[in-house]
Amino acid sequence: MSTWKPLSGTQAVAEAMRQINPDVVVAYPITPQTPIVEFFAQYVANGIVDTETIPVESEHSAMSATVGAAAAGARVMCATASQGLALMWEVVAAVPGLRLPIVMPVVNRALSAPINIHCDHSDTMGATTIGWIQIFSENGQEAYENMLLAIRLAEHPDILLPAMVMQDGFITGHSVENVEIFDDDKVKAFVGERNPDRYLLDTEHPYTIGPLALPDYYFEIKRQQEEAMRQVKKIYLETGKELSKITGKEYPYFESYKLDDADAAIVVLSSTAGTAKDTVDKMRAEGKKVGLLKPKLFRPFPYKEVRTALKDIPVVGVLDRSMAFGAYAPVYAEIKNALFELDKRPKLQSYVFGLGGKDIFKSDIEKAFNELLSGEVNSEEERYIGLRG
Repeated sequence: MSTWKPLSGTQAVAEAMRQINPDVVVAYPITPQTPIVEFFAQYVANGIVDTETIPVESEHSAMSATVGAAAAGARVMCATASQGLALMWEVVAAVPGLRLPIVMPVVNRALSAPINIHCDHSDTMGATTIGWIQIFSENGQEAYENMLLAIRLAEHPDILLPAMVMQDGFITGHSVENVEIFDDDKVKAFVGERNPDRYLLDTEHPYTIGPLALPDYYFEIKRQQEEAMRQVKKIYLETGKELSKITGKEYPYFESYKLDDADAAIVVLSSTAGTAKDTVDKMRAEGKKVGLLKPKLFRPFPYKEVRTALKDIPVVGVLDRSMAFGAYAPVYAEIKNALFELDKRPKLQSYVFGLGGKDIFKSDIEKAFNELLSGEVNSEEERYIGLRG
């Protein structure tokens, strides 16, 4: 049994949190994430969940309290966006090394300056190298289901790493769509309970979290952390197969849309993939063979699988909703890395779009596809969609 509900993306995440029923949720408001903790607080106030909510005075405190609760053995969540993620950075960077399975939904928003409350991916792209699992969502439905995947991944005994679940600020976060909410009992059985083998409040088996590690052991600890991240890909697929028994859906590393015979393909994350699919359908109806690859699991990045999916596409355009100043844009860099091992590589073109929430339209994506089909590409040039002048 399942129920269809008209929900925003933030409400969909709050619904997943209701079903997960974490022990502790630490709340601090920041646009456009705020509705997640607002809606979840209503479940707490109405006695629907028995979660302990902790309102704090800043995002730095939010992640600090989350770490403390997780280290004590609790299942813990918080949520953030943009400057909130930036403010909690000191603690966010420590969490993977502490091996605490915190799940944090992030409603993507541009980083200042200048101040901007709308969507781009600059916030979480800044956190790709510190050891958090990262999963991106096209819509509220995916955000809901990705939360269920994330909690199982993070808490798996072979992983024990934190996870971010992303959705696009306002575009997904505040837009209402029909979301299928699956049976509470089945979801609760799927996510189970957190049963840590060690935690600070277990006085019978004392241990230390966050010790000083000088050159004699620091390197080895980080190597163990990397080994845990390498386990994520296998366990992601295994967990997805379990979840599919409830949802009837598949959970690959990325979605391939009409790629098999494509003469040109676009790679893009999150909500823009929906617009790109409409564009693909339109151009296919006109006889133009185009396709889409939408990454979902971004950390760890599935290089081998992406390489296999794109190796026979003559030309690929990569659309980034963020920049890496002085370097290749983040998603473009990963695709370029993935294809490097090929003797014969697709031609590549980097596009940056949508910074600070600027809209991208089907006509923009169609123009990019036509450039790709014409062969007008330069792998060393970064092009801009929707930029004035």
